[in-house]
Amino acid sequence: MRAWEANIRRVVPYVPGEQPKGENLIKLNTNENPYPPAPEAAQALREMDYDQLRKYPDPAATELTACLADYYGVGRDQVFVGVGSDDVLAMAFLTFFHSQKPILFPDISYSFYKVWAELFGILYETPALDADFAICPEDYYRENGGIVFPNPNAPTGLLMPLEQVENILCHNPDVIVLVDEAYIDFGGRSALELLDRYENLLIVQTFSKARSMAGMRIGFAIGSPLLIRALNDVKYSYNSYTMNLPSLVLGAEAVRNERYFRETLKKITDTRERAKKRFRELGFSFPDSMANFLFVTHEHVPARLIYEALRAKQIYVRYFNQKRLRNYLRITIGTDEEMEALFAFLKEYLAS
Repeated sequence: MRAWEANIRRVVPYVPGEQPKGENLIKLNTNENPYPPAPEAAQALREMDYDQLRKYPDPAATELTACLADYYGVGRDQVFVGVGSDDVLAMAFLTFFHSQKPILFPDISYSFYKVWAELFGILYETPALDADFAICPEDYYRENGGIVFPNPNAPTGLLMPLEQVENILCHNPDVIVLVDEAYIDFGGRSALELLDRYENLLIVQTFSKARSMAGMRIGFAIGSPLLIRALNDVKYSYNSYTMNLPSLVLGAEAVRNERYFRETLKKITDTRERAKKRFRELGFSFPDSMANFLFVTHEHVPARLIYEALRAKQIYVRYFNQKRLRNYLRITIGTDEEMEALFAFLKEYLAS
């Protein structure tokens, strides 16, 4: 090894879902929304003043922050935005987890948590999900340096009832409890209801799933003014201009169209519930997902074989070659037409 190589930081990186290219494929592997963003966002893009791109964007993201604050009924000093929820979550790890005690997050969860913890030198422990893939709140009642968990969880889709979320908060008044709600709009009650009672609660959400804007990279956090101020202090010490102008403008327009948002959510959740019935008929079982995906396993056929057969037909789903997950596939809910194509292939393949 050359001397300078000893100074390179080495981490095991997060592996994103495959982004296949081409036509006539069905992409159900990265939990994107199958429907387009709100039409007002498209109109704003067409009308955008090209000359404005030569200037730096608003570092405070004032318009988008105001839209989110008004929509969720919180103060503008309670909202922080970033380049997708990954940016917001990473900033939260960097800001809030500096204890000598380990932070806690589930052993089966969003795999980026472990990457950030190791990148930033944060001690961590990973309480195991139970046999049904559920988070056990009691595992988070012990001493720690902070808590992070998705709700609904990923890749399982299981929702923790709000009462259990509050139980975790009640047992952890001295640390930050971060609830990652990337999928909350597809079912369940948000922890936003608890903000007035818990100053140590931080909630992170994204435009990538329910709002159909994964390509714009918009995420946000809502918490007490104290937490948001701390996040901004770290942000301005790291990168002042995190959000690009098109994301700021189009994001605000997407928030304003509540009717389209609700209609799109209903289409996805209706398709999800029909998909549950179809998967059961084909011999699959799965946790009762409240997200925009299902985490399925077949009673006879190994998940890897199904994954490879689907991929050969240009139907992309997510396979995790990890302990406890090797016999499961995470399948994003697509349009009704995409799901019909998926089920038609599975019926033929499983019969053979």
